[in-house]
Amino acid sequence: MEESLALARAAAEAGTRTLVATPHVSWDWNQNGSLIIADGVLMLKRALREAGVAVEIRRGAEIALTRAADLADDELGRLGLAGGPWLLIECPYSASALGFETTLSALEARGHHILLAHPERIVGFQKDLPLLEWLVARGMLCQLTASSLTGRFGREVQRFSRTLLQNGLAHVVASDAHSVTGRPPDVLTELRDAGLPGEQIRWMTELMPQALLEGAPLPDPPLQPPPPPPRAGLGQLFRRSA
Repeated sequence: MEESLALARAAAEAGTRTLVATPHVSWDWNQNGSLIIADGVLMLKRALREAGVAVEIRRGAEIALTRAADLADDELGRLGLAGGPWLLIECPYSASALGFETTLSALEARGHHILLAHPERIVGFQKDLPLLEWLVARGMLCQLTASSLTGRFGREVQRFSRTLLQNGLAHVVASDAHSVTGRPPDVLTELRDAGLPGEQIRWMTELMPQALLEGAPLPDPPLQPPPPPPRAGLGQLFRRSA
């Protein structure tokens, strides 16, 4: 509880007003389920009120795709973000774990909405951008980890995060915070450090998350600024002077 309070307090001090608790639900964390998570969130809410920490806690889960396929629909519904229709799904990291788009499509066919957790860190997506584009075209959304944009997970993840942003394949940014010191929940600072414009930050940290948690229609993304003009190379300079 002390660690949970510290994490919530740090998030509040960093400007977060609503924090979704998303414990892992996987074969490794098989003991986690909707009832245990709901009880934990309830206890944390009480502790936050007593401690005077002004942040709202909502329940959810980060569900491993291999585990999600084995869970009943009613349990998946209770594990949705804020109890709503959106499931936060973590795909396998390994490049050898191919074919997971079939399982994602099957979950979608069962009536669940899919929000993909940190796709920028999934090797299968790094090697196959068209696959991710296809999933998004079907209605799935992507949630980036803020620190991926600032290089915490390495240059390749940082580069791919930028690619997702440039191609309109990033819809939500979250802290994916695990502790106050290891991965602190300071989303806004990391996004500003990464150079994202304020309108895009607001869309990805306020407007889109609010719509997902309320099960409301999704807001249109902000207009992207035009890319900067290419720098004149030597060939261009020679042609102009000829």
